[in-house]
Amino acid sequence: MRRGHFSPDDLPAWCALNDVAFVDVKVADISGRGYGLIAERDLPGNEDENVELPALLTVPKDLVLSAEGVEEYAKENKDFRQLLDIAGHKSTRGDILLFLMVQLVLSSPDYDGGLGPSTPWTQYFSLLPSQVPSPTMWTEPELSLLNGTSLESAVSAKLTMLTKEFDDLRAKVADLPYWNELLSIDRSVTIQDWIRLDALYRSRSLGLPKSGESMVPCLDLVNHSSQATAYFDENSKGDVVLYLRDLCAVSCGGEITIDYGKEKSPAEMLFSYGFVDTDTTARSLVLPLEPLDDDPLATAKLHVFGTQPKLELVEDENGIPNWSAPFAYLMCLNEEDGLQFRVLQETDGSRHLKMFWQDADVTDAPNTIKELIQDHELYQIFELRVITIVLNIIEQQLQELSEGRDGAKAPGSVKEEIWQAVSHLKSLERSVLDRCYQVLKEQVSLTLAAILDIQISLEIELNNSLSFLPCSAGHGRSTSHGYDTYLLVTTIPQMAQLLEHDTVVEYLRSDQNDITAEAANEEEDFS
Repeated sequence: MRRGHFSPDDLPAWCALNDVAFVDVKVADISGRGYGLIAERDLPGNEDENVELPALLTVPKDLVLSAEGVEEYAKENKDFRQLLDIAGHKSTRGDILLFLMVQLVLSSPDYDGGLGPSTPWTQYFSLLPSQVPSPTMWTEPELSLLNGTSLESAVSAKLTMLTKEFDDLRAKVADLPYWNELLSIDRSVTIQDWIRLDALYRSRSLGLPKSGESMVPCLDLVNHSSQATAYFDENSKGDVVLYLRDLCAVSCGGEITIDYGKEKSPAEMLFSYGFVDTDTTARSLVLPLEPLDDDPLATAKLHVFGTQPKLELVEDENGIPNWSAPFAYLMCLNEEDGLQFRVLQETDGSRHLKMFWQDADVTDAPNTIKELIQDHELYQIFELRVITIVLNIIEQQLQELSEGRDGAKAPGSVKEEIWQAVSHLKSLERSVLDRCYQVLKEQVSLTLAAILDIQISLEIELNNSLSFLPCSAGHGRSTSHGYDTYLLVTTIPQMAQLLEHDTVVEYLRSDQNDITAEAANEEEDFS
């Protein structure tokens, strides 16, 4: 849909009309960074923490686009209320996207009435960029640069989810003539519009201490820095305010910055904002973790786990790598070890799939399996299975990164800033993967040594359990991850027998929730 026009030169008049107050700062076009906030005079740092300096920016509460703000608009606009009731109320993000879609229509020169009066956001929406640097809006050549990174699957899953969302939206508004015409008949609002609205939300929303996830006009123009000079808050009236940080002086013409999130990984920064902070100390990545293809209990394990399994790799402030993969411990357990699934039927007729470890119900603690099995006499063997799986995922990821090494880019096919951002991301992720790989190799050696000290029948237990280690060339079975399948050969019949139990099979087949699809719809799951 064609966009409305709102010049940045008109922003001061809009701010005056809507009681947005700037004090000693103004919006300016900053070279290489787009629009931002700069000081109009020298701003001395506050050296007395007991003295509160005046706010640099104040945005009234009624302009804040939050869950509460969306609901207030729905009270004033019956057409939006119909849209919200039929397609919203699932998440703050979803409701805000519906609000932004209305503003897209209201602000368009093609709008011919029928949606009620405009709002302050209608005009401000036209100031927002038509192109957002988020990867979901990149071209195919630009997306191909992500091959081998943790963002490759994340962006693909996000685009799939956005397409499904838009298709669902079109189906739900079929009985609302105005929206059905816009989305399905004339197709004035397209999937590209929906992708842009999502990118605007992800790149401009922020977490307010009282209002939660919100979009705030004018504050969303303030750029990021890991050495931020300002911070935002909400005052007693609910207005959003921007303050200069203590001891942070800004000279006249200097840029005012905020921190978008020190805890965010380079991949998350690129995913949400379209850039990687080269000064960040955060070094981490998240990789998808899928059950073993040959595991008969895979569906039951995913059902009880409830969310998309992940492998998280993080370097702490001292550069020491750590990893976390709770689902990997479920992957490596089976009925012979003491893991069981049963269907519990309540007195009201409802049924629930339950997970048991050593006959204890652990359905509500799938993320704590590691802690639950630590006292088991075979814990070291379980740990070896998990480490081996994680080690091979990392090895596969390193191989994919190596295969996707930067080559000579075709002139004009990729924006330079995107090229630089992805190159930096690959360098950071390769470093984290390399460090974790070395640590895990050491853990394998230590765990094997510990196993040799276990007073059990090594001939039986090790022969069975170490089949989890990579098979020799020509004997491994490849999974979707490209790493070898690890199964306890002697326990496959027992696992198959469990799933032959009629109640478990019937329950899993009748369950309508696609775990993988649900995980792709998790919001800020960043990946």
